Amino acid sequence: MVRRSDVTGSDGVRLAAWEFADPPKNRRETGPAPGVLLLHGLMGRAAHWAPTARWLAEQHRAVALDQRGHGRSDKPAEGPFTREAYVADAEAAIEQLGLAPVTLVGHSMGALTAWQLAAHRPDLVRALVICDMRASALGAASQREWEDWFKSWPVPFATLADVRKWFGEDDPWVERPSPARGEFFAEVMAERADGWRPVFSRRQMLRARETWVYEAHWEELAQVRCPALVVRGLDGELGRAEAQEMVRVLPRGQYAEVADAGHLVHHDQPEGFRAAVEPFLRETAEHPVPSSP
Repeated sequence: MVRRSDVTGSDGVRLAAWEFADPPKNRRETGPAPGVLLLHGLMGRAAHWAPTARWLAEQHRAVALDQRGHGRSDKPAEGPFTREAYVADAEAAIEQLGLAPVTLVGHSMGALTAWQLAAHRPDLVRALVICDMRASALGAASQREWEDWFKSWPVPFATLADVRKWFGEDDPWVERPSPARGEFFAEVMAERADGWRPVFSRRQMLRARETWVYEAHWEELAQVRCPALVVRGLDGELGRAEAQEMVRVLPRGQYAEVADAGHLVHHDQPEGFRAAVEPFLRETAEHPVPSSP
């Protein structure tokens, strides 16, 4: 059963939070199920976490958040789309939905939001999963590449099959055919009068990205006090050397990798992602949460 809750984020932005399965019911003796908040990456949506949320619901209350500018959440014309806004939104979701002490599971931009929140509010966060997000600065060239890539999209797409084919095969960023990538983008399209278009504004995505792409985020990573798992796809954007350095910088870092997975780790290889993450979640389920400094 799917349930949607609306959360009021920073600046009054309405955010859609989703539960894709009922939490475990037989927990009267041990108390409520521990909370997990799932944060998608840039251009993603909460629904991309549905398979993950369903297995998490065996032991947890798993909530996936459509972040501002994404999915069914508000897309304010002028934002803000700052790091501070995204972190404040996640903080509001945790508090309003009663998820604390929470385990944060973030992919890409959502992972950055997760570790910035864990550094800012350690009292709210039990554990952290960082999925394929770099701590180093990507720089101006990377942002220009994204601008050019967005311009190359042949929108509107006539059919969803065209969406799947372009993003899974024809996109110049695709090194080899990736049906999972095609499905990922099919889920962020909506039918309009002239064809299929993204549910997000590409201009807003660039504005969100420019707030973190030019700077490194090692300092905040080092401030994370809870147990943290860094997960990378072997063919993803986070290289092994940088991932292992992130683990070293994290006071309580651990490392895992998923074979045959690209950047969209949990979407490419859902079973491999579960195998990498589930032992960590069991280990940290009852871990004490530090108080705020």
